[in-house]
Amino acid sequence: MSTVADNLEKTGFSPFPQFIEAFKANLHQLFHVRGDIDQLSVQRGLPPFMLREIMSSNPLATYIPQEHGGRGGHIHEGLALAAAASYESLPLSLGFGINWALFLQPVGKYGVDAVKPQIFNGFLRERKMGGLMITEPGYGSDALHMQSSYQQRGDHYHIEGLKHWAGLTGWADYWLLTARQKTEQGKLLRDIDFFICDVSAPEQNIQVEEYYENLGIYLLPYGRNRIDVKIPLMQRLQPRSTGIKMMLDLLHRSRMQFPGMGMGFLQRMLDEAVKHCRERQIGGKSLFSYDQAQQRIASLQSAFTICSAMCLNSSKKASVKNDLSGSGLEANAVKTYVTDLMQSAAQSLLQLVGAKGYRLNHIAGRALVDSRPFQIFEGSNDILYIQIAEAIQKQMQREKQPNLFNYLHAHELTGEAAPRLKNLLDFTLNQPLSQRKLTELGTIISRVVAMDLVLKLAASGFQVKLIENALTNLTQEITALVSGYRLGNATTYLEDYAEAKTWFECYTDG
Repeated sequence: MSTVADNLEKTGFSPFPQFIEAFKANLHQLFHVRGDIDQLSVQRGLPPFMLREIMSSNPLATYIPQEHGGRGGHIHEGLALAAAASYESLPLSLGFGINWALFLQPVGKYGVDAVKPQIFNGFLRERKMGGLMITEPGYGSDALHMQSSYQQRGDHYHIEGLKHWAGLTGWADYWLLTARQKTEQGKLLRDIDFFICDVSAPEQNIQVEEYYENLGIYLLPYGRNRIDVKIPLMQRLQPRSTGIKMMLDLLHRSRMQFPGMGMGFLQRMLDEAVKHCRERQIGGKSLFSYDQAQQRIASLQSAFTICSAMCLNSSKKASVKNDLSGSGLEANAVKTYVTDLMQSAAQSLLQLVGAKGYRLNHIAGRALVDSRPFQIFEGSNDILYIQIAEAIQKQMQREKQPNLFNYLHAHELTGEAAPRLKNLLDFTLNQPLSQRKLTELGTIISRVVAMDLVLKLAASGFQVKLIENALTNLTQEITALVSGYRLGNATTYLEDYAEAKTWFECYTDG
């Protein structure tokens, strides 16, 4: 009976642990010996030799099923690859994530079998890349009202529209295009469909109208794309039910895989903070010995532990075999909190490093601008927090359970954590809630979900002291969030504020 190792040997791949260590070593050599990542970080794109060297080990094969010549598309290996990349370069890891979650996984799951071999071979043999176009000017978070449209014309679909902020703009060889069907009367139907676009094929070229001067993530190009293409019928993805559910399955899986990108990044922030604090002398002693520095470093270490728990959880749940269209609560909780942790970690490192870190060619400054958009794309965190809270609200109403603790204690995502937080969560959820209170509640729920994941990580044999520290930091954060939630605040913008008496006019001598 053949084993996974036997199958990999037949395809010419080394075992994954051996591959990932060699990949890490190669990245370090490229970014710190052959090149200087601190200087490269202020330039857009990568020198061709570096991209060629990075892709020479065929890292994207990790995301391709074995039956199509890849390593197998295993989630835990995909997360480990993303983490290895993000330790050295968060934008590089994002590029891998785009190829993985936003192209290869949906094509492998929903693509017509006849088109898969050519596409996967293109990735494996020619180092091609793929991305996804959803966002449109004027319809950023409102994807369901996108205006890109398609009509069937004989043996092809004619797709027209305008897309922007697609990572790998101008680079990707393949795109997943999203559009709504247009009737002969010119009406756009509600459902959304996905189409594979091969930009090298006749009548499938996408025109880049503008490249954006994006703030951070310089390695990846973004821009505005004009769509006017003719796509063969076989290149339309086949949903199991509706296109909207297919989109939710795709996006929720992608959000569940964010911890892979966060993992290496958070470890890098921790390592850089420890290194700097040990070396920096203030007042005749190491910065590492100061209590405030210790608090920041411990918080970074807690973020590392929480993200580890998320990676373990996603490894078990995010397989393409599973339908994640109904997993919005968990996926949104994971995406929001891990991206908040990434930005917070970058802020902490910058604060510890001080003025010299406030440069793009320093890891602290670079980390700050590179991690910030993670809180925005694939669902702005403010919106996702509201969706988390609304989902909880609806379920509590359906079950006629007004007490937040009682509900969370019985929920599969929070049942282990809730008893530790009973004194904080034991209150009636008064409804209806304002939008700002929904955002605050969603933020609280995401942290409770994270605490539950950390407790499950503890059961797997993870280091006990790291678990204890993470639980302490989570409890402190949740305590502060609940306090803010229970404090009434209905302040709003005041018109004509500039016409009121100014501070200068309020000043009196003596």
